[in-house]
Amino acid sequence: MLSSIEYKITNSRMESLLKKLTEAESLAEKDALELDKISSEIADYEEANFPFEAETLKEMIELRMYQRKLKQKDLAVILGTTPSRISEILNGKRSLTIELAKNLHKKLNIDADLILNS
Repeated sequence: MLSSIEYKITNSRMESLLKKLTEAESLAEKDALELDKISSEIADYEEANFPFEAETLKEMIELRMYQRKLKQKDLAVILGTTPSRISEILNGKRSLTIELAKNLHKKLNIDADLILNS
């Protein structure tokens, strides 16, 4: 578990990687793996220190986007989909695929029960 100082440093690194991702529209494999790793570390820290119970999957996705300072474009890259698909899911116009549900759980650390009950 990260300390509060490590959390700030890790959060800063994540912002740097996300900026690189936004500018280049892709990351080198090493940076992508680092982004996945620190994203999970940040999620674990935030869940332990700032618990929040979202009532809907949409609320939880939006919370994760806010916590990690992600735009829909960034979230789409992390989840391996398109920004338009993210928009459609958040607006209730499209259902989740199994792969996207797995990625929400694995990469955003969203509770599987919340995903399955949406």
